[in-house]
Amino acid sequence: MKTNIKSFILLIALAMGFQTINAQETQYFRQAGFDGLNVFETKKSNDVEFKKLAIRVGGDFAIQFQGLNHSNDMNNLTAIGSNVNLPTANLNFDVQLADGVRMHLRTYLSSKHHNETWVKGGYIQMDKLDFIKEGFWEGLMNITSIRVGVDQLNYGDAHFRRSDNAMVIYNPFVGNYIMDSFTVEPFIEFVFQPKDFIIVTGISNGLLNPTVNNVVTPWQQTNIVGEKDLKVTLYGKLGIDRQVNEALRVRLTGSFISEPGFSNGNHLYNGDRAGSRYYNLFNYNNNGNFVAGGDFAGRFNPGFNKNFSYQINPFIKYNGLEFFGIYEVSKGSKAKGNVQGKFTQFGSEVIYRFGEKNQFYIGGRYNSVNGNRDYVTGGTQPNKQKITRTNFGGGWFFTKNILMKVEYVNQSYNSDTNAWSPNAWTPAVLSGAKMNGFVVEAAISF
Repeated sequence: MKTNIKSFILLIALAMGFQTINAQETQYFRQAGFDGLNVFETKKSNDVEFKKLAIRVGGDFAIQFQGLNHSNDMNNLTAIGSNVNLPTANLNFDVQLADGVRMHLRTYLSSKHHNETWVKGGYIQMDKLDFIKEGFWEGLMNITSIRVGVDQLNYGDAHFRRSDNAMVIYNPFVGNYIMDSFTVEPFIEFVFQPKDFIIVTGISNGLLNPTVNNVVTPWQQTNIVGEKDLKVTLYGKLGIDRQVNEALRVRLTGSFISEPGFSNGNHLYNGDRAGSRYYNLFNYNNNGNFVAGGDFAGRFNPGFNKNFSYQINPFIKYNGLEFFGIYEVSKGSKAKGNVQGKFTQFGSEVIYRFGEKNQFYIGGRYNSVNGNRDYVTGGTQPNKQKITRTNFGGGWFFTKNILMKVEYVNQSYNSDTNAWSPNAWTPAVLSGAKMNGFVVEAAISF
């Protein structure tokens, strides 16, 4: 806690120190706060004149009061109470390096999964190539953005609305979706936006922790058992985003990602190292010994080492009313020769914003995941695993950069000890597991 507070004080001091450098606004940039709501890919329109190198120092801070209960079929979950969770904080640098060229870097000052400070990732975005020659490929670059770095991949649209550690201000609720498609990897990505259309194509090495080491050793062991099966990850998106009239905006996108390597194809739903936004869920008593449910409890990872996923996202905004949806399928296997498993995620949320400046909102979200794991050829198909979650809540933007939100959440797992068989990721304690209650979250982003 002391480390967290000191880090955030340092963040504010840095921001004040860089105040004079920040006179120039950042080009092709998603604002941190209310003005960044419902922004997906940054648009190609720009009214910010480049004058000189400019550094924008920003930050995010989030703190929660959690009042959740949990239970399961085995009746062996440990008690949790109502209290304040450890705050989280981010430090963000956005540097305008040249006309149409900016760098983004995010550092997690403190997170649920890691209390220590560490770099999440970053990238360079190029919307102009004038550093090569003035007007270089100007016609093409009028509709093109190029991103290169080690950061989140632009697969699907849900990642634009998710909480990223302390950056929770874009998310109308506390938790992210159950199957949280978010990974940080080395990549190069091209975004084309001719008129109202969106075309994304990208390539990654598929590694959450990039390394040239190519040998396989079992978890927490040193004996070499083989060489890694590494293959290139490909992803893409196609869609339309149209402001039909002053009141109505319609967006529809479809995305895919192919992770064919058995040694680097398992990060899409396992790539967030910050941890889930609900704390201390599904800790259990094992013959008098405390066993933690993990920093990612409440989420679900299909666990495929070789994975192919696609996601369809509709978004409709009519005045203060918003609808966002997810239909997602993940297919893959953990070992060569296995029969593929498959999981389907469905999500829908409705938000209504009101007030003189739309500073208030209320809404609800439904989210479900169901499917089965892969299995050995000739074996028996595993039992279905089913998870459902509902959220109801609302929020108040005190200012464009300060948000207070509250929600009631209810999440449940189907009762089947065979489906939720004991292993490192899905212990049998999840059979018939439930969690519900209220969470209040306060956020500052600037």
